[in-house]
Amino acid sequence: MSESSYIEATTPSSPPSSPSEIDSLPSSPTTSTLQNEDSDEEEEGESDAEREWKESLQQLELLLTMVVVPYMGKYFGRKCAYWGWARFMEWKYPDVEIVVTSEKTFKGAGAVEAAATL
Repeated sequence: MSESSYIEATTPSSPPSSPSEIDSLPSSPTTSTLQNEDSDEEEEGESDAEREWKESLQQLELLLTMVVVPYMGKYFGRKCAYWGWARFMEWKYPDVEIVVTSEKTFKGAGAVEAAATL
């Protein structure tokens, strides 16, 4: 018979005799383990609150990335484009003067245009 590298586990047929064998056996539940179970329940409650907090942060992040940031980008992008076009026209054609007659209407139109395709 050839030698193998596997070692077969033997099960003792008699009860453990040495104290080190007894120490390695699982023990019955004690008051300290019952207290640990209570603290596990408290940690579970904290984890529920923490999970809800993370979910609300994720929803807020989605709101910002899907709605607010694109809208603000379009609004300020259009505002920058109008400003740049006005500067270019004044540079290219010195006789042309770009004047915004109503600042409130200009800002309102920019907001409406930015929201039109969202």
